[in-house]
Amino acid sequence: MVGPVWGGGARALDLLWALPPVSLANLKPNPGSRKPERRQRGRRRGRKCGRGHKGERQRGTRPRLGFEGGQTPFYIRIPKYGFNEGHSFRCQYQPLSLNRLQYLIDLGRVDPTQPIDLTQLVNGRGMTIQPLKRDYGAQLVEEGADTFKAKVNIEVQLVSELAIAATEKKCLEILCKPVPFFLRGQPIPKRMLSPEALVPCYTDAKNRGYLADPAKYPKARLELAKNTRKVPRQIFFGLAPGRVVNMTDKKILKPTDENLKYYSS
Repeated sequence: MVGPVWGGGARALDLLWALPPVSLANLKPNPGSRKPERRQRGRRRGRKCGRGHKGERQRGTRPRLGFEGGQTPFYIRIPKYGFNEGHSFRCQYQPLSLNRLQYLIDLGRVDPTQPIDLTQLVNGRGMTIQPLKRDYGAQLVEEGADTFKAKVNIEVQLVSELAIAATEKKCLEILCKPVPFFLRGQPIPKRMLSPEALVPCYTDAKNRGYLADPAKYPKARLELAKNTRKVPRQIFFGLAPGRVVNMTDKKILKPTDENLKYYSS
């Protein structure tokens, strides 16, 4: 306890106890220390009044929103029908090349002995699916068809003709089959339903669709074998690029050296 203080110090201490604590809320300059700013000619907002030199900005006659200075505006420049119709609702399918698929199999990220579907491809970091960007699946393309040598059972949403021919060494099948759902009397889950635009593709045996008749697969394979075209790098159909052919003896010369086998494969 502080004892009583006599003299001027006592009054100062009493005043200190009565005043509120010093904070930013009760700080202010001394009276008369701040004077109002006097506006001078040509200073602050004088002369041009802050609006700059001549033009739309000074006169306050700016054009309407969307005006592009006289050129054809965006909403007229882009066509309303045809190619861009419904572009914001189109389903996107990420391309998956056969070269990339063989790379994933060689690294062990994808197991070729098991059915390869979209889940296994994403978990193996083979591709990225972004639903917010309207990614609805994978599209198997024919890049790397010459070097693809794995026997796989893969499920994709779209596939090209040459990719089917390259992967049908062990038949290309689709894992989602509607027959078990029909036999159980249950509806097909919404996530397994195909888009309406792809129903003709999935019901065609040429695309090996899961809604097609399996009895038509052999005929489709035979037609594909007849219509399969050569790769631009190939000279003879069925021979890999780089093979030496003796036209006189009608023989195919293959390298026997290990280093040459590596570069010719």
